[in-house]
Amino acid sequence: REPLLDQVFVDGVRVVGFGSLMSPLSARGTFPSLQDFKTVRVHGYRRVFSVPGCIFFDHGIADLSSLKIAGLSVEKAEGCSFIAAAFTIADNTADTFLRRENTYDFELVPYEVIGEGEEEKTETGLMCVSSTDEKYISRWGQDVFDSLYRARGVHTIWGWGETSGILPCDVYLRHCYLSAQALSQLALNSFLDDTYLADRKTTIRSYLQQNETILQCEPPPSLIGRYSG
Repeated sequence: REPLLDQVFVDGVRVVGFGSLMSPLSARGTFPSLQDFKTVRVHGYRRVFSVPGCIFFDHGIADLSSLKIAGLSVEKAEGCSFIAAAFTIADNTADTFLRRENTYDFELVPYEVIGEGEEEKTETGLMCVSSTDEKYISRWGQDVFDSLYRARGVHTIWGWGETSGILPCDVYLRHCYLSAQALSQLALNSFLDDTYLADRKTTIRSYLQQNETILQCEPPPSLIGRYSG
């Protein structure tokens, strides 16, 4: 059992979803019995496409030649905030969640509950956050790192800096766009304006304005449903 789970709630674990898990449909695909799905704002973190996903290589949607291999992460950044989803999952599914998001660190973060009919209040939930290659290798071993990443020409998970040129995986970016859209217009606007490329300057709204065809990049058969917003 992950030690962090001993710090969270005995009646269930609250999870903060900032990418594909913003979609109620997508979230229920992973956690069928989730409860208390709500819209929230997380303060003090920035959402960035800066971490390569090995699943993108597994399903043939990564493009290493253009560095379109990035999924989403969040990192601490003073003055930043974004709209996300929060929901409660059963305690006995939380370990599965932590293993599923195996490249990340996890933090308990406060968030502000927003939305019609909700009183203004602050709660705390479990959120995936940026990590380091060293932590990944310590957790899973050098052989796993080499087989999932180095063998595919990717030599770092968390070392993609502002000048690295890594870009979002097209199909995954579309999936996150649709997930935010499914949550609310507020969430979609936040996804567009409060999410950045790895340069930490270019917003996803600006990037999509320059690359309009990305939203027509449908998933392959192996990911239809799972990556459909």
